[in-house]
Amino acid sequence: MSDHPTLALLGPGAIGTTIAALLHKAGRTPVLCGRSAHPQLILRHDEGEVVVPGPVLSDPAAIRHPFDLVFVAVKTTQVADCAGWLAALCDEHTVVCALQNGVEQASQLTPYVNGARVLPSVVWFPAQREPDASVWLREKPRLTLPDVPQAQRFADVLGGTGCAVELSADFVSVAWRKLLQNAVAGLMVLANRRAGMFAREDITELALAYLRECLAVARAHGASLSDNVPQEIVERFHRAPADLGTSILADRQANRPLEWDIRNGVIQRYGREQGIPTPISDVLVPLLAAGSEGPG
Repeated sequence: MSDHPTLALLGPGAIGTTIAALLHKAGRTPVLCGRSAHPQLILRHDEGEVVVPGPVLSDPAAIRHPFDLVFVAVKTTQVADCAGWLAALCDEHTVVCALQNGVEQASQLTPYVNGARVLPSVVWFPAQREPDASVWLREKPRLTLPDVPQAQRFADVLGGTGCAVELSADFVSVAWRKLLQNAVAGLMVLANRRAGMFAREDITELALAYLRECLAVARAHGASLSDNVPQEIVERFHRAPADLGTSILADRQANRPLEWDIRNGVIQRYGREQGIPTPISDVLVPLLAAGSEGPG
């Protein structure tokens, strides 16, 4: 792979647009690929905005060769529908960075990437789609990657973009900690409320109980997380802007399929495998699944 690797990004949603804009600003604009054609992408942040010139390609047939590095930022509910894109963008020399939720990124993507290496990541910044189709970046961007040689390629290409990249020797623990944060955000879907709902004492108590359930499952799968993690996560929601949403809430409000399985169902599934009781998951997961898939 050369010192100037070829770059592509699949899925110019909120997270994908953020990464594309940061790369573009640094002079490393990736080829943009998605379900819908767009003439440009717009990222808004505290210091102004970045406009990424398009087009966003909407047909995998437009891809003539595989790329060195591919950022995949589609929802896990969309992976199977992106099989044509992934086959065109990737070969055995490609490294894929999965900008997705959950702890099952590699197993979800590997069947589709044409022999490429899949690198999981943890995305630590909130970005949300605005009514005018721009994206609002609400915090400084930060990624965590496993400390493996392939990760350095992504750290290098993101160097100087303003996105901090951390390489973790204990990526399993980092990924599970983020999963706990994502899992408890599922409560927002059922309440149809944003982060301000965590100011309620009863929601705080429910969130803590659910996070302790999730913590037991995480530890059984190799995560080294302290007893303080549930409280730390809830306090993060307490400090968040009251109007801060989450992608799964936005999907529910738009009547789109939800990532309920990889954010919440995984706790129930892995708990059953380990013989760990998950009484809150046993209520929460069916409600999220029904909200996503019906019937009714």
